[in-house]
Amino acid sequence: MAVDSALSSPLGPPACESDAKALQFIEEMTRNADPVQETVLAEILTRNADTEYLKRFKLAGATDRETYKSKLPVITYEDLQPLIQRIANGDCSAILSAHPISEFLTSSGTSAGERKLMPTIQEELDRRQLLYSLLMPVMNLYVPGLDKGKGLYFLFVKSETRTPGGLLARPVLTSYYKSEQFKTRPYDPYNVYTSPNEAILCADSFQSMYSQMLCGLLERKQVLRLGAVFASGLLRAIRFLQLNWRLLADDIRTGTLSPKITDPSIRDCMAQILKPDPELADFVLSECSKDNWEGIITRVWPNTKYLDVIVTGAMAQYIPTLDYYSGGLPLACTMYASSECYFGLNLNPMCKPSEVSYTIMPNMAYFEFLPHEPNSSSLSRDSSPKLVDMVDVEIGKEYELVISTYAGLYRYRVGDILRVTGFHNSAPQFHFVRRKNVLLSIDSDKTDEAELQRAVENASQLLSKFNTSVVEYTSYADTTTIPGHYVIYWELLVKDPANSPGEEVLSQCCLAMEESLNSVYRQGRVADNSIGPLEIRVVKSGTFEELMDYAISRGASINQYKVPRCVNFTPIMELLDSRVVSAHFSPALPRWTPERRR
Repeated sequence: MAVDSALSSPLGPPACESDAKALQFIEEMTRNADPVQETVLAEILTRNADTEYLKRFKLAGATDRETYKSKLPVITYEDLQPLIQRIANGDCSAILSAHPISEFLTSSGTSAGERKLMPTIQEELDRRQLLYSLLMPVMNLYVPGLDKGKGLYFLFVKSETRTPGGLLARPVLTSYYKSEQFKTRPYDPYNVYTSPNEAILCADSFQSMYSQMLCGLLERKQVLRLGAVFASGLLRAIRFLQLNWRLLADDIRTGTLSPKITDPSIRDCMAQILKPDPELADFVLSECSKDNWEGIITRVWPNTKYLDVIVTGAMAQYIPTLDYYSGGLPLACTMYASSECYFGLNLNPMCKPSEVSYTIMPNMAYFEFLPHEPNSSSLSRDSSPKLVDMVDVEIGKEYELVISTYAGLYRYRVGDILRVTGFHNSAPQFHFVRRKNVLLSIDSDKTDEAELQRAVENASQLLSKFNTSVVEYTSYADTTTIPGHYVIYWELLVKDPANSPGEEVLSQCCLAMEESLNSVYRQGRVADNSIGPLEIRVVKSGTFEELMDYAISRGASINQYKVPRCVNFTPIMELLDSRVVSAHFSPALPRWTPERRR
């Protein structure tokens, strides 16, 4: 399609006219980042002026930044929790937002062991859809010909509940996939999925994965890109293929769907798609029966140009495994979003994972940045931090993201630590460093140091009758297994060797730790199969002294040395593993039921 030269973009030559308009929009927003931010804040304050929360701070109709910053405190979820609970319980007055709260988005962060509830309003779906609509126009600048094939994306809905007041509470992507914006999205030749909506919207994770994988195999030569939300999700799909290729090949050979798939909408949908194909079945059997699965992605889907997965932050640990299965295909991280807000996109999506930077789109919310000193303690409740506006951040410095949204979050600390890498026009670009205070993460779970400490304490109570205690411990997220799992190293003090705890007791300790972890972790174990059984590795007496000696030999101060509660430095892990005397796994699934909102 010829593109009007007047619509060309400094980002590069667009693939089509609609792309040109999207790229032009990005340019306009980022060129005018500061005035756009000013407008966004004024809109948020004007529309929500009569809310209970804003009236508390006596803004008197002011919509300027200076008044806003001088009167409103920087807050965390705990500050808002009483108000959110009132909304959840059915209070429909204008507490945080003048627009009705349409549902709650459940954050993967936790508060007192439960998912956080993020209020949202109906129009936020349009704002999120707008950001999604910008992704392919950018990708088309770097990968030509994506309109000549399809994307094999493994997308899933998760469980949802209702609050006592009747509002839905569910993950942000479940909300999006179930929305009319997604289900009735206009046809875009550059963004066609192999997975039918019926498969994506099936709540049974096995049936959903099975039918999506089957469709991906049926159209294997059409597939130009493979994706999932997180790197861990794509690896789970590969593991699923390893476990189910015979069943999938049988369906392809006979043209009939396995009786394991009972969802009526999937069965109706697949009846239109699935036809006998003995040649393809033979190919699947031939490739998948080989012992060596290196490069399996490009062997099965030979025209794949890149993998579309998040590999920043905690997901970076999966890069070597993805490289192994894909033969080193490029890894594209396209956007940066959370339950609280969608933030921005990667304008250079084919860069190396270590170089990924996201450009914040100033129309999504009002953004402020709290300078972050890596070794400083958390902000105290009565301090008055000097927050920096979006256009005033400094390259090379780290900040914690603070947002104000149309849905009623005001100067809210998201907990993401970002490093400024540059600017696109006047909009800053950030490298995602990490979630604040998160120690362990496999998928969407986030476990902090306090929670891990509690879990160890609870589990170690099982040792007391054996006159045994945990002297020291550390941990890491083992992503060499699929799914990944938590590994906890324990050094034990056994006061009565004749009565030391055995295999069964230590296995129960693993389960006790899992029972103590938050609901997001337990859902990953029980419902999503995204986390494997927790493992305790018992190490020889004196191992943690050796660990300290090693740290001091590398320059640590003997006076300030603290045992790290999480390790990922290879020599340290090798030292720990060389001292392991026994390994134990959780023997059962922890208890988990969808949270009931009180």
